[in-house]
Amino acid sequence: MSTMQCTYRGYHIIADVMEYPGSPTPWAGGCRISDPSGHTTRRMPLPVEHAFMAELDKAQRLSLAHGKWLVDQSLDHGVRLFPEAA
Repeated sequence: MSTMQCTYRGYHIIADVMEYPGSPTPWAGGCRISDPSGHTTRRMPLPVEHAFMAELDKAQRLSLAHGKWLVDQSLDHGVRLFPEAA
C-alpha cells in the first residue's frame, strides 16, 4: 500500500490511514504533520463522525485535507500542532 503525502505551506503532511479488516468501513483516516524544522506530530485522527471510510483512496485524500486544515489552523489562528514541553 502506498501512502499519500504532500507539502503544504512548508509543512509535510502524510496520510496515516489504519485498516480495520472485517468492518464495512475498514479505513480510519488520520495524518502526521512535519514542520519546516523537522518536528513531527503524533497521528492526528479525523473527527469521529468522519473517521471511517469504505475506500482507501478516499480515506487518504480526506486525511491530507484534514492535515491542510490543521496547518491552516496553526498558521492562521495560532492553534498548536505540537504539545508544549513539560
